[in-house]
Amino acid sequence: MLYMICATDVADSLDKRLAARPAHLERLNALKDEGRLVIAGPFPAIDSPDPGPAGFTGSLVVAEFDSLEHAQAWADVDPYVEAGVYESVIVKPYKKVLP
Repeated sequence: MLYMICATDVADSLDKRLAARPAHLERLNALKDEGRLVIAGPFPAIDSPDPGPAGFTGSLVVAEFDSLEHAQAWADVDPYVEAGVYESVIVKPYKKVLP
């Protein structure tokens, strides 16, 4: 089943985010290589695909996991969590309808 992982960053998290990004992307690429990743990316803090020093306000991942518990466990050990980038993380089942 698909699960949505939606995280909100702490204020002024850009430096922490950049430091943890390689490890974060490594985990996302593993999901992609396994064919389980639907979409992933950050929320720019301003209306721009490259917000520069304004940074980001959070992230969204939609991926396939065996259960809500597995999705939550995966989210709990994300490098951004461990680096203190995220203030909160919500994990919910997700049903893709379109496209």
